[in-house]
Amino acid sequence: MLKKLLPTRFNKDVPFVPVVRREGALINGQGGFGRQNLNLQAVAGPLRKAFSMKRAECVAICINSPGGSPTQSRYIHDRIRQLADENDKKVVEFTEDVAASGGYWLACAGDEIVADAASIVGSIGVIAAGFGFTGLIEKLGVERRVYTAGQNKLTLDPFQPEKEVDVDYLKSLQLDIHAQFIDHVKTRRGDRLADDDTLFTGRFWTGAKAKELGLVDALGDLRGTMVERYGKKVQLKLIGQRRGGLLRGIFSAKVEGAGGPIIHALDTFNERAMMSRYGL
Repeated sequence: MLKKLLPTRFNKDVPFVPVVRREGALINGQGGFGRQNLNLQAVAGPLRKAFSMKRAECVAICINSPGGSPTQSRYIHDRIRQLADENDKKVVEFTEDVAASGGYWLACAGDEIVADAASIVGSIGVIAAGFGFTGLIEKLGVERRVYTAGQNKLTLDPFQPEKEVDVDYLKSLQLDIHAQFIDHVKTRRGDRLADDDTLFTGRFWTGAKAKELGLVDALGDLRGTMVERYGKKVQLKLIGQRRGGLLRGIFSAKVEGAGGPIIHALDTFNERAMMSRYGL
């Protein structure tokens, strides 16, 4: 009777798995208006708490991300692996709607990746996008004045015509990051990867096809997989993070100044644009 009254994490007769969810585009900084960006700052607390639970059978991490900052992808991935090694815990990553680009980089933190058959997985590549406004300000009767020290400070300025040398330089940076991404996936997935020429072209697949290619290990969902492995009594404990909330969002916008709401709106627009690439 006493065991039934104990919290799950103290009841040794009940299998227990902490769950951390990671959702949204990988963007540095604090989100606003109830929205939390996905970055190391946002997930460090929940990750630390999940891995500190000594009775946990493993740590389950659910991913729903179209990617974003490669730096934040690396930071979160490395923190997961550090905590897993320190606490001797197996990590099982679950892909939901999408684990693409930086989202897949994060998935590779798992000792095992389980995907929904219809989820979008892969997109191992690097992308940069923007707009060109050449001539627009002239039509509006606006004179733009820019003063620099350093001949490359206006590289890829959206209000000037593109220069081939600037585009070539940007592509060289992308190739460097892409090479790091490829090396990361090969290191984490090893001989589980299929011999397929399209793996590192930026193409993405359904979870079912990703399993054939060795990008994921199994198909399934969180609860079904945990019940199959640990029995019907297994308890899944969602380790939450502090939500922004409306008041907090307004406060953060005030702290950041008049540009705060605009920045948050652009972040949201950017995230939606990234998701739309995968039909979501």
